[in-house]
Amino acid sequence: MTNQPESDSTVNEDTRNSEGFGSTFWILNCIEMIERLAYFSLRVMAPIYIAQCGLDNPGGLHLTQEIKGQIYGWWFIFQSLLPILTGGIADRFGYKRILAFSITMNICGYLVMAFCHSYLGFFAGVIILATGTAFFKPGLQGSLVHCMREGQTSKGWGIFYWIVNVGSFVSHYIAGPIVADKSSEGWTRLFIVAAIASAMNILLLFTFKDVPSGASKKENIFQVLWRTLVNIWDARLITWLLIMSCFWLMMYQLWDLQPNFMADWVDSSMLAGPIDSFCSLFSDGLAGKLHLIEKGDYGQVRVPQQVLISCNAFMIICFVVLMSVVVRKMRTLSAMFIGMIMATGGVLIAGLTGNAIILLTGIVFFSLGEMLTGPKKQEYLGLIAPPGKKAMYLGYVNIPVGIGGYCGAKLAGWLYGDYGEKATLALKYLMEKTAYGAERAWDGSVDTLEKAAGVARTESFSFLMEYLGKSGVEGGKEVTRLLWDTYHPNLHVWIPFAAIGVIAAVALAIFGRMAKRWKDMNA
Repeated sequence: MTNQPESDSTVNEDTRNSEGFGSTFWILNCIEMIERLAYFSLRVMAPIYIAQCGLDNPGGLHLTQEIKGQIYGWWFIFQSLLPILTGGIADRFGYKRILAFSITMNICGYLVMAFCHSYLGFFAGVIILATGTAFFKPGLQGSLVHCMREGQTSKGWGIFYWIVNVGSFVSHYIAGPIVADKSSEGWTRLFIVAAIASAMNILLLFTFKDVPSGASKKENIFQVLWRTLVNIWDARLITWLLIMSCFWLMMYQLWDLQPNFMADWVDSSMLAGPIDSFCSLFSDGLAGKLHLIEKGDYGQVRVPQQVLISCNAFMIICFVVLMSVVVRKMRTLSAMFIGMIMATGGVLIAGLTGNAIILLTGIVFFSLGEMLTGPKKQEYLGLIAPPGKKAMYLGYVNIPVGIGGYCGAKLAGWLYGDYGEKATLALKYLMEKTAYGAERAWDGSVDTLEKAAGVARTESFSFLMEYLGKSGVEGGKEVTRLLWDTYHPNLHVWIPFAAIGVIAAVALAIFGRMAKRWKDMNA
């Protein structure tokens, strides 16, 4: 059931007197854009920093995919499950106060990462950043929902999602030149720039008045936490959250796993040449200076993974507002179902190929699905939220991301670590398919593979090339194709995720039919 605004007091003053969106709405969206610019500058490069092995990442942590999965898992837990509680806290104690606290936490998290280049240092920075973001989301989104009239929500959340992706898109092109050589100093620069960008939002907080939530201001923090936990205990709401958890388990792999997959397996040389030629019309070597092309681990010229993934944000920037207008009268559950089908197809297309052009086609389908599912999930909870509980319910929207992201990170760490990572498969090939391995004892476990082979993961691919008598770009491509054809990393990694996406879509279709019987859940 669609909820009316609680009262005039809960709708921002400049929105009340205008047919459009007021100034507070746009300031909040600017804050969101800057926060996302800082965040995605880190997030798009984090998979490379944490786990990518090879001569092209000398300053990375070079941790295993399993450890990367553990880091991401806890990142999701703190960032996406804490809003279950922080949403109610934002309603009670004021959105603006919560935003100031969260931005400060984010700045501290980036600085810890910048000056502590180790597993523990990065993990500590992630937890601080994730905690800050957990307060940021309900504080900002709770403010936004009170700046939109009934009938504006579809367009309003579409604009919000557009702004998010403007920040994301720009970050993809800022991060590359900053970290350029992927040295330790380059990674430090990246984290410091993210901290500086976040600090700009502190200034913007002084440009608008706090938006009243309409919630009780007499409850203490323990009463808020108790009310938050009690309100979620609805079997229908929990079912919807679990369905969406399966979907987001699959969705996040484009941003968290695909960067490593691209760096390992995707040949983008057919795009690198035209990009370099086009940029050379303006200045020789411009593509390299802007980091639109780079050299990979065996000297191949390629398009950086963050530039390829930016297609996702670019598609949403171009089409999400149009899409939100087209589907504004469509039932939210129906729109989400269509989005799930399209996104699942996109993940499958992008994951099964080693060709950059086909991969970009998959990202296009994925992005169209995301445009339907992402804004609509927020709109759905905003519509069914009872009066005075907007931020609380919008805090619940992060539960699928938390549960799905945690499970997806753990699954990706196992699947990619054992069956997909090129560095690991190079060691496997040495031990299983060559005379080199026949002379050494190995128990078949990935955990003992480096020790048994006597070769570090960071050097495994170059060692295999040398052992097989291959060299240069063509030799690297030949050995990469050999590992691809031998171990089929695309099938082992992406088929399980796509299957989970299909299960989620079928489950949502069933839920949507049943929801027609419930006036308070049929939106």
